[in-house]
Amino acid sequence: MSSVSDGVHTGNRAESADLDTLARVTGRIRESIEKVIEGKPDVTRASLVVLLAEGHLLIEDVPGVGKTMLSKTLARSIDCSVRRIQFTPDLLPSDVTGVSVFNQDTRAFEFRPGGIFANIVVGDEINRASPKTQSALLECMEERQVTVDGSTYHLDQPFMVIATQNPIEMEGTYALPEAQRDRFMARVSMGYPVEAAEIAMLSSHTRRNPLEDLEPVTDAVEIRKLIDIVNDVYVAETVQRYAVAITTATRRSAELVLGASPRATLHLVRAAKASAAIDGRDYVIPDDVLNLAPQVLAHRLLPTVEASMSGRTTDVALGQILSAVPMPESRRRG
Repeated sequence: MSSVSDGVHTGNRAESADLDTLARVTGRIRESIEKVIEGKPDVTRASLVVLLAEGHLLIEDVPGVGKTMLSKTLARSIDCSVRRIQFTPDLLPSDVTGVSVFNQDTRAFEFRPGGIFANIVVGDEINRASPKTQSALLECMEERQVTVDGSTYHLDQPFMVIATQNPIEMEGTYALPEAQRDRFMARVSMGYPVEAAEIAMLSSHTRRNPLEDLEPVTDAVEIRKLIDIVNDVYVAETVQRYAVAITTATRRSAELVLGASPRATLHLVRAAKASAAIDGRDYVIPDDVLNLAPQVLAHRLLPTVEASMSGRTTDVALGQILSAVPMPESRRRG
């Protein structure tokens, strides 16, 4: 197979058969999602990239555009454990992580798992909970474990949090802390559907809920195998340097008071590997990094006061950075 040439290719390479399997399975998941979510191929692809890159997805947009429906559809398409947490102002951290309860019969404390104990966790309207409750997700999302009363409980793999949130300027919402946003690999916005897709939705969604007829097209075991395939995708040193150059530029930007973290760089490369595998390649090209940078980086950045007052958003600042950072040349070798 082809590879990016920046010297000798010494990394592990995903076999062609493995990539064919990955393409077949992701194709089934994509078709399943598109039975419910119409006219949003970019959002569907982003959710698959994050799933295979072992990340977490933040879906942000106004109410009623299908944020929760997308997360439920992805979860329903995979035969694995799924839990939904409705975030509200009175939700407690123990509702998320679990709590130790004293058993009168055994005279000992027993751990009762919270909503986070599932392969796919759907966190609905995450920014309606208090910052204290939001912070209960930090350890879960980063270390795939929960610590309660000094005891650590590991979460099953794969593990993915799909959280939805409304724009923070809407009433009754709390801004996600920087540490929380940094743990989401990517942020996507649903946007309003095009007219044809909205008309099709009226036909398919008014008779019955299309989720009721949705059957799983894969399972957790197969997803773990696909993740292993993605891990073997090769990333040339020039591509790694390109990713680092982008995140370093965000830290030096006069428009931003907070740039991308090293975790963001890692997420960017992981997402690029998943994207390359979905495209049938066992190697990452610079375009993979460039195309994913807005979804992976923008939600982690904070504009300066001057930039905010002038109406310059982080998306604009990131766009300027991506235009300024030189992209390395990639060429294919048979």
